Amino acid sequence: MVMKAVCVLKGAGETIGTVFFQQETDSSPVKLSGEISGLAPGEHGFHVHVFGDNTNGCISAGPHFNPFSKTHAGPKDADRHVGDLGNVTAGADNVAKIDITDKVITLAGPNSIIGRTMVIHEKADDLGKGGNEESLKTGNAGSRLACGVIGIAQ
Repeated sequence: MVMKAVCVLKGAGETIGTVFFQQETDSSPVKLSGEISGLAPGEHGFHVHVFGDNTNGCISAGPHFNPFSKTHAGPKDADRHVGDLGNVTAGADNVAKIDITDKVITLAGPNSIIGRTMVIHEKADDLGKGGNEESLKTGNAGSRLACGVIGIAQ
């Protein structure tokens, strides 16, 4: 059974976007697609955060989703937060097109990302290689430009 989810990203500024998630089976990779506009050209950290709570803006989403207590890293690293999806890149048109396939996040089971918050950050994620403590928590990706709760899609 194909599972689908969607996240509508909104921020205090002009950053907005929609991310679609699709997973063919409980154990198959999740495909992310969509786009985010209103970004400065370049790379921006892209993460799933623990809570689906945006009552105080994106800050109430808490830290990166990390049910296995790993350090922050890149999406291709074996030891990483479940929510570490690396960077998306905005072009000169201030739009980042999303085309990611990830084997760690899931739309099913106890570690599902459904009901959690997707966040797009101000700066590039250093993928845990920044050489300081913050790099191993957040990738030094800076402030949260926009966020939204990941919900079940039809």
